Amino acid sequence: MAIDEPEGVKSYSGPAGGWGALRAVARAVREQMGASPDTRALLQMNQPDGFDCPGCAWPDPRHTSSFEFCENGAKAVTWEATPKRVDPGFFARHSVEELWQWSDHDLEDAGRLTHPLAYDADSDRFIPIAWDEAFARIGAAMQAIDDPDAMEFYTSGRASNEAAFLYQLLARIYGTNNFPDCSNMCHEATSTGLPQSIGVGKGTVTLEDFELADAVFCIGHNPGTNHPRMLGTLREVARRGAPIIVVNPMRERGLERFQDPQAPVEMATFSATPIASAYHQVRIGGDAALFKGMMKALIEADATDVAAGGAGHLDGAFIAEHTVGYEELKADIAATDWRAIERKSGLTRAAIEGIARSYWQAERVIVCYGMGLTQHRHGTENVQQLANLLLLRGNIGKPGAGICPLRGHSNVQGDRTVGITELPKEPFLARLDAAFGITSPRKHGHNAVEAIAAMRDGTAKGFIGLGGNLAVAMSDPEACFDAFRKLDLNVQICTKLNRTCLLVARESIILPCLGRTERDVQAGGRNR
Repeated sequence: MAIDEPEGVKSYSGPAGGWGALRAVARAVREQMGASPDTRALLQMNQPDGFDCPGCAWPDPRHTSSFEFCENGAKAVTWEATPKRVDPGFFARHSVEELWQWSDHDLEDAGRLTHPLAYDADSDRFIPIAWDEAFARIGAAMQAIDDPDAMEFYTSGRASNEAAFLYQLLARIYGTNNFPDCSNMCHEATSTGLPQSIGVGKGTVTLEDFELADAVFCIGHNPGTNHPRMLGTLREVARRGAPIIVVNPMRERGLERFQDPQAPVEMATFSATPIASAYHQVRIGGDAALFKGMMKALIEADATDVAAGGAGHLDGAFIAEHTVGYEELKADIAATDWRAIERKSGLTRAAIEGIARSYWQAERVIVCYGMGLTQHRHGTENVQQLANLLLLRGNIGKPGAGICPLRGHSNVQGDRTVGITELPKEPFLARLDAAFGITSPRKHGHNAVEAIAAMRDGTAKGFIGLGGNLAVAMSDPEACFDAFRKLDLNVQICTKLNRTCLLVARESIILPCLGRTERDVQAGGRNR
């Protein structure tokens, strides 16, 4: 029996990128921007005097070309720079009840918000209000909440470093460390697991390290969809002959082959560069078992090589000087049965030993991973076992080697760095207090899950969202919808309408803002 394809989805047998990506960019520009002069913004994306692409977190090369953007980035910019407007007339025509029936795509596709808005229950509509009135009503509602920890301050990675810094300062002056953040929903396992393993909660490689790596492992991520500019880097790795080992339950086209839109020969000949030299479809949830299997194969092969008079495959000097707990790890690995590893990983022992061989035959290895490793019950364990694997051969802290967690938004890490964290460290708070003459709260605050639970239970009374669409981004939207509707205050700071804006509280206010790709130019000149 044939299975009908979803509407708008067609079979595709070509490579990632290439002419298909160019056609998609052209369509996005045409549909969202038309003949608008703002299309020139695409030429400023990822340029030294321009702005970082809001589409993903992949870094810029040292020497940029004229077109340092991908399909995702072009769509992100055109989606936000659209001339479509959601003005007061829009809300005069559409009630909240009616808008709730719209799709999430249609809500945002309506265009850019133009005025501060307040919900009017009698008409079931948002009505325009002046900025001063908006700030006064928000301030009054915040003052009416008698416990600062009953306010939730949410941030999206769309926020700039400067905006995020001022936002965390506002919340701490108010008296809380409640910072539910988009990081809680993507790389919390990285932020928790990596510091315990290697002392830092972020990647240890630069873009230049990919030029030196002898092998790259891509685990649990899909660059073709989520960080397409990475495909250009992987293409260069593949073209110089370094193996790229992919571990992913699904076969992702971008990890199979890529046609670079900036490569004239590939475009003209309709050819493509193969990316993965080996592709292993691990069982969902079987990643930790795979990593333990790789370490088991590595340790066993090391012992065999040493017994035969060889140098072995482990970096004994690095382990002795820079690690602790090796003997405990070795004992745990030895006690893990190969049959259990095969059953949990979904891969054969021979396949796992082959992956491990590719690892130990490379002097310098980078392991990249995405939310396929972090967004489930064993995410922290996955990250820590990956770190263990890298430490066994000294692949942390040397050129061409290291761990590379792939973030979704380009400022997720930046937000954390400037203070958006529910678990602040004392040195940061002490310096903040000294610089601004305040007394920051020391009690740890809510993460995203805890914030929704507090809203659901009635202990959280107010919410301010700096970008994002939290109620939809969380894993149980229906529970989130009910939680938001119990609030006394719901403030959404955003460029476009989304579903979380429609979850009206006793006081609901929408504040329009500029996007990170825009400049605030007024009659008196450019604001900074």
